[in-house]
Amino acid sequence: MLDIQNLSAAYGKATALENISLNVMPGELVAVLGPNGAGKSTLLKAISRSLSSQGTLTFEGRSLHNVATENVVGLGICHCPEGRRLFPELTVAKNLQLGAYLRNDKQAVADDMQRVFELFPILSERGSQIVSTLSGGQQQMVAIGRALMGGPKLLLLDEPSVGIAHRLKMEIFAAIQQIRSRGVAILMAEQDAQSALHIADRVYVLEHGNVAQTGFAKDLAQDDRIRRIYLGLD
Repeated sequence: MLDIQNLSAAYGKATALENISLNVMPGELVAVLGPNGAGKSTLLKAISRSLSSQGTLTFEGRSLHNVATENVVGLGICHCPEGRRLFPELTVAKNLQLGAYLRNDKQAVADDMQRVFELFPILSERGSQIVSTLSGGQQQMVAIGRALMGGPKLLLLDEPSVGIAHRLKMEIFAAIQQIRSRGVAILMAEQDAQSALHIADRVYVLEHGNVAQTGFAKDLAQDDRIRRIYLGLD
């Protein structure tokens, strides 16, 4: 579905990614792990075309390099960014509706709204509430829901658990598993390695803008280096 070969990206003269190669298969949940500054967010921005890059970047066989960000969404790639980037003075319902701004299939949009409410029941109760008054975890649910309203084939999740209370974090990871079970492929950048390894199929570990390690999540969860550095286990 998504194929990346030798992808590089920079902020001015500072290289953020260097010759990254990875892929995501249909229906797969792939986690990208690494410390702050490793290039995780940059990778997702390059895929959604909010950041220019060099290399080969294809989605369902089509190059994304000359595709505008809004047209990337139209192809079926929806990005839930780090920091949520919601419209804070709008209601929950309005934020969710804005996720479907490119869609004309009204009944399908209504059906997807209902699926978001089933995924995150608290949002159904808070539909008329201003987003800025929600907790951090509830705002993250809105951000994920908004991305789902775009009707993604591939969902890009950037640090979905950062700054969220443990209980809500577990709810969000459970919801991510449900999204994947519906056939949506997911590429998730995450610092909580333990939770990510628990739900992912495969993992890429980024360090200093390079792929340092890759493999099946179940294998990396037993890897001594991963356990020591990312899980804090001996």
